[in-house]
Amino acid sequence: MAQRLIAAKVQMGNGANDMSEQESGQIGAWTRGRARSMEQYGAMMGVAMAGDRPNFRPHEPQAGDVYITCWAKSGTTFMQQMFHQMRTGATGGDMDFDDISRVVPWDDAALMADFDMTAPQVASPRGFKSHREYERLPAGGRYVVTLRDPKETFVSFYRFLNGWHFEKDAMGMEAFMPMWMSGGPGGCDYATHLLSWYGRRQEADSLIMTYKWAVKNREQTLLRLAVLCGIELTPQITALVMERTTRAYMSDHEDRFDDAMMCKVLEERCGVAAASDSTKVQKAGSSASALPQGIADQIDAMWAEKIAPVTGHADFAALAAEVDAQMA
Repeated sequence: MAQRLIAAKVQMGNGANDMSEQESGQIGAWTRGRARSMEQYGAMMGVAMAGDRPNFRPHEPQAGDVYITCWAKSGTTFMQQMFHQMRTGATGGDMDFDDISRVVPWDDAALMADFDMTAPQVASPRGFKSHREYERLPAGGRYVVTLRDPKETFVSFYRFLNGWHFEKDAMGMEAFMPMWMSGGPGGCDYATHLLSWYGRRQEADSLIMTYKWAVKNREQTLLRLAVLCGIELTPQITALVMERTTRAYMSDHEDRFDDAMMCKVLEERCGVAAASDSTKVQKAGSSASALPQGIADQIDAMWAEKIAPVTGHADFAALAAEVDAQMA
């Protein structure tokens, strides 16, 4: 029951008022503030979704829209920043925003944030963030995906929420497994996402890379992104984007990458302090070595059951080697 409730609320579907009395009694005693259990987290997300959204307008797709649609904690913010600085580079770039997802809007969370997805963007092409698989995105777009080792995504996702959505260290990684399996807001499970985009790795409308390759080869990543988006790079634009997509630069400007719109919602509706550490630009990368062995074993079992039979790759390292080789 608890896992069903968590998935329902975390996927940003129904409001808290849709829960029955029986279900409400089983999710713990959360009232306001950070959650101390996954059951409380389900209740918190239900409250965050409740109420009117007077400004919300759903996404209205246009041909040529760009969807940056990496799985959770797999390089989405990095690619949002590269895309936005590239498309504004001819006029000196743009850092005049409080949240990267205000200028490259996050469709999956727009309802929760009460955001107008039809609002004009500051430059073209239009760009949007998502964590979805291809089959649930509008056709006729252009798609950017960086793939990441599932164990690294788990550690990064947990670190991101621990101390922001969750009371610091109140829950161990083991308790977080149902949340990771759900894929986060609007998303899907890891295997569904990876298999969807792996199958499109040679499509002209899709740029599929591994996250590590994209970070290590930023200039090549930018060149390929520019081709996909139909943007002509100049030495000045290239230099600007290279400067503004380093970990150091983004860390120095972390207040642009800290989910400010989500912070506002959670503070106003749930009493979670907006000053919490919600930055997406971590000072150091997340390592799979931090995983408890039991979780690592569960992820290995998921890979063996769902991904290996389709891709022929026994683990992410083998799959990454194939994807990286295609970028050469």
